[in-house]
Amino acid sequence: MSDDKIERLLDDWRLTHASLFPIAERARAAVRAVAPEATERVMYGGLLFGAPDPFCGVFLYSAHVTMEFGRGAELQDPHRVLEGGGKFRRHIKLRTLDDIATKHLREYIERALQRPSAPSK
Repeated sequence: MSDDKIERLLDDWRLTHASLFPIAERARAAVRAVAPEATERVMYGGLLFGAPDPFCGVFLYSAHVTMEFGRGAELQDPHRVLEGGGKFRRHIKLRTLDDIATKHLREYIERALQRPSAPSK
């Protein structure tokens, strides 16, 4: 996906979610810290990261940012911060910059990066 599409999405987030944008940017930085080689693309209204296969994504909602994990149901959750009840996906809601540390976001990104890409059956 082109950098132009990413920049347009970020500009939109900056304008429409000014209070949440710094949280999204810090979540993106956490992904980059764990996986500097990861690709980033606009998909489903958010940003998906792959290395090479998708392992997480950042999405903005009206009152929070989420870090989505497509295989999150398979992740260990020692801090009990993963939310969702679907067959595969889980997410972490981020409402403040402090949530990034207190919800151990980097640890969960590391765990997601280590998962194989195809969902187990």
